Amino acid sequence: MSQVEPESSAAQEPEIAIDQLAAGADAAPPVQLAELQAALARVEAAAGAAREAQLRALAELDNVRKRAQRDIENAQRYALERFAAELLPARDSLELAANSSGQTDSASLVTGLQATLQQLDQAFSRFSITRVDPQGAVFDPALHEAVLAQDSTSVSPGTVLQVLQSGYQLNGRLLRPARVIVARAPSA
Repeated sequence: MSQVEPESSAAQEPEIAIDQLAAGADAAPPVQLAELQAALARVEAAAGAAREAQLRALAELDNVRKRAQRDIENAQRYALERFAAELLPARDSLELAANSSGQTDSASLVTGLQATLQQLDQAFSRFSITRVDPQGAVFDPALHEAVLAQDSTSVSPGTVLQVLQSGYQLNGRLLRPARVIVARAPSA
């Protein structure tokens, strides 16, 4: 007769252990559940604070970007304000000379024009605008524009013979090159 052996007790143990764990999962000790809920609340609060800090940082970054853009626009818009204010007295002097040109002698007119040029030079000086006047200097294509080359035996070739129009620099940066006539060796 074949005997059916009952399943071993080892095979039944895991089922019992799983059943006990499943039944015990719903009934966790109250102390452990309270600790987990408190830890979860702390982590959620920290995450909320971090998110709020992130949003504030993003808003501040956006405000800084907008402020910088506004400052750049204002700088471009009003960059010449001080310079223009410095030029107004020179313009006023020219206007006064033009209005009184028929009533004054030529010597007074010349004196007024020289004073006006002096006002312009002072305004240029305040804004670091310097004159490029290369009379007698060696031709420099970075600062001069050769309009004409003229034969000359009195100076070496490549020397500026005559300045037709002065050049100007702003803080060392060329605004306009000096227009010049340059000496060249006489053709044979």
